[in-house]
Amino acid sequence: MGKSILIVDDAASIRATVSIALKGAGYEVIEACDGNDALSKLGGTRVNLIISDVNMPGMDGITLLKKLKEGAATKFVPVIMLTTEGSDDKKAQGKEAGAKAWIVKPFDPVKLLDAVSKLIQP
Repeated sequence: MGKSILIVDDAASIRATVSIALKGAGYEVIEACDGNDALSKLGGTRVNLIISDVNMPGMDGITLLKKLKEGAATKFVPVIMLTTEGSDDKKAQGKEAGAKAWIVKPFDPVKLLDAVSKLIQP
């Protein structure tokens, strides 16, 4: 079974773009539309990596990241933030919450896959 990655973004087009790149590289993909949806889809499901947007309705990405780091099953799952937010303040919040990488949209799928491969082996 391949490595699985959870994509969390309120934009279906971003989820689709990221999903195509990841599936093309041999990863299994689970999609969620916000932090609450991500937590419900993670219930009992083990993933190797999470790619999350920051600005989402419901539960934003930084709040999701903090909740993931509190959970025993998700505490050590690496998280990449994929967002339009490029400010140093937001990046600092993400790093403090436990983000392993920060990629600003629009993004290069090749660079995204490079970051993914550094955090998990396919």
